[in-house]
Amino acid sequence: MDLQLAQKHVLITGGSKGIGLACAEAFLQEGARVTLVSRDPANLTQGAAKLNASADRSASIFTVSANLRDPVDAVRALDAAEKHFGPVDVLVNSAGAAKRTPAAELTPEAWQDAMQAKYFTYIHMMDPVVKRMAARQCGVIVNVIGQGGKVANPIHMPGGAANAALMLVTAGMAAAYGAQGVRVTAVNPGLTLTDRLQEGLNAEARAGGISPEEALARSSAKLPLGRIARPEEIADTVVYLASARASYVTGATLAMDGAVTPLI
Repeated sequence: MDLQLAQKHVLITGGSKGIGLACAEAFLQEGARVTLVSRDPANLTQGAAKLNASADRSASIFTVSANLRDPVDAVRALDAAEKHFGPVDVLVNSAGAAKRTPAAELTPEAWQDAMQAKYFTYIHMMDPVVKRMAARQCGVIVNVIGQGGKVANPIHMPGGAANAALMLVTAGMAAAYGAQGVRVTAVNPGLTLTDRLQEGLNAEARAGGISPEEALARSSAKLPLGRIARPEEIADTVVYLASARASYVTGATLAMDGAVTPLI
């Protein structure tokens, strides 16, 4: 199936590892040109090296380090990306994650940090990108958010609140910019085999007085599919939503938690 992504410029925030890096690999396989944005230059170097491991894709990969909590730095990164590869056709937001924290350990600073880490790292890139896409009358944004925005978790309240806000923004931007040729969608992964998974397991272990290994076993046992998702599985869905094959999908947030939460 031709997803019509060849030579498209895809900017991925949080693209140096985890789901973001898996998305980069999937888009490159479709012939797209990919800009990876991350706060850590070392992670960007390592991520690009992984993408180039099987073949030299250096002509299709551009990296730029930026702190997306800072709106000025976000625009600087966007300008650098568009100078290198031209206008962004697809934005995939996968940067930032709020720390999972047991309720008894929460502080005002933890609540504020969650919004900075998850909500504003997305908003600071989405806001300039969607306006540039609207001016060109075309573009797609896919937000990797997280199921915590729909289901309250006692150890993920600040991050869940940020996720819920991003789900609202996804629907709102889709409605606001649809007439100008821009689609905005989202996916809500559940447990996924990334480095961030261990942080969540450690928090669950502290809250429940169990070991991280027991927390993992309990979480896996709850999944109807019997296993935790792979980053590549999330990436496949992101690529589809970004493609012309999903041309009438906008404003939607797709649950990808393996049916562990039976919501409609």
